[in-house]
Amino acid sequence: MLETLFLAADHLLHWQVIVALFIGSIGGVIIGAIPGVGPAVAIAILLPATFSMEPLVGLTLLLGIYGSSMYGGSLPAILINTPGTAVNALTTYDGYPMTKRGEALRALGLAYGASFFSAIFSVVVLILLAPVLAKVAPMFGSREIFLAALLGVVLVIVAHKGQMAAAGMMAGFGILLQSVGMEPVNYTMRFTFGLAWLTSGLDLIVVVLGLFAISQAFVLMVEPESAPDAKSVSGSMGGAVREVLGYKRVALTGSGFGVLMGMIPGVGEFTAQFLSYTTARRFSKDPDSFGKGSPEGLVASESANNAVPAAAMIPLLALGIPGEALTAMMLSVFYVHNVVPGPNLFQNQLDFVYALYLALIVLNIIVILWMLVSSNLLIHLIRVPTRFLGMGILILSFVGIYSLRNSAVDCLVAAGFGVFGLIVKRLNLPVVPIILGMVLGNIMEVKLRAAAARIESPLDFVSRPISALLVIAIVLIVVQALRTTLRDWAEDPSAETHS
Repeated sequence: MLETLFLAADHLLHWQVIVALFIGSIGGVIIGAIPGVGPAVAIAILLPATFSMEPLVGLTLLLGIYGSSMYGGSLPAILINTPGTAVNALTTYDGYPMTKRGEALRALGLAYGASFFSAIFSVVVLILLAPVLAKVAPMFGSREIFLAALLGVVLVIVAHKGQMAAAGMMAGFGILLQSVGMEPVNYTMRFTFGLAWLTSGLDLIVVVLGLFAISQAFVLMVEPESAPDAKSVSGSMGGAVREVLGYKRVALTGSGFGVLMGMIPGVGEFTAQFLSYTTARRFSKDPDSFGKGSPEGLVASESANNAVPAAAMIPLLALGIPGEALTAMMLSVFYVHNVVPGPNLFQNQLDFVYALYLALIVLNIIVILWMLVSSNLLIHLIRVPTRFLGMGILILSFVGIYSLRNSAVDCLVAAGFGVFGLIVKRLNLPVVPIILGMVLGNIMEVKLRAAAARIESPLDFVSRPISALLVIAIVLIVVQALRTTLRDWAEDPSAETHS
């Protein structure tokens, strides 16, 4: 293990990786601090550029943005009651009331301290788990990975409580999109309608940029112009950050929920935050203060969401199965460089996996040091007019799309998905299942074809222990979701949930 860690550290000492660490970590904070942008938009825009980089450099850059954006997102959530990223929404419950009480510095320090604590905790846990995963991962054959991908689809759908039918349709739409073009076994055309530009299928990056970046640009451009005002803070940030040590139990609980929820595909930050926040309130000596400026509530929400990014890499690295949209985007970086995540990665390139984990530790150190000195500087970014942001995102998106294959058709396709994404957001329907449907649908098709040669009957899917456990898990989750939906409908038929 020590030898592997030394090799991983050696990978990080290359100047390109160091530059990527600084750009990703500081850039992620900046992206997170600007309401309305978010890490998904930034990662989508940067994806084409990472394809020309070394795998570790490109992934470090994207991980930096993913892992540090939530630090920045807490800044506007606390100061102006507007979350910088969607997962900072719960931070507003207690962060903004503390600001109104004149405790903005303390609130920011607690948020940064809790974020740093949970991020380091989750990476350390995952480093210790890596050898175990290296032993477990080879037990996954084609049918197990197919079932794990199917479980991922089921979990993504079930995670959208109240919108399960919509999430299921969106995931199905994503699976349909990935099947467009020439299929790789018999070389038959699927859903091309005689159009030559559909022969190679719909590029995942083009769809991602359309659904996330271009649609968000349209949202910002059609909404009324706004430039939020935020007051500067004064005082020693270091002392405020150290105060989180007074809430160790809350931070540990939130970090634990973040790690567990991050490892489960389709669950992510929101569930982790909810569980952490409700648990902290249940065991608090002053539960009535939650939602009114409780330091415990702030620590609970920020520790839960920042523990997720490192944990979300587990299903991606161990099985090649992304758990949410951002890791789905990262998967494309692996494929471009012929680095195939899955069982062989932990067997043959454990030093590469450890290098990613060490990169997460370093980027969190960079971020916390940056946040200690730059909060007042970042406040100016909150005041950027929304339409200016929208136009900037739109230009960068089209530049990135055109650079993929020098194709104007790709730009038109992305624009079409941008309009579709705008409509979906206006209808308050989930977008993430589309991307996961594309990625997981492709994995399911490839692995099912590979497994079909050794499967003579449906019972062969449960003939091995891991595949049997996965099938049981899928059945139990579906049955439980149906029971919950029917119970909710029976209690309040007039509400009739969307699921």
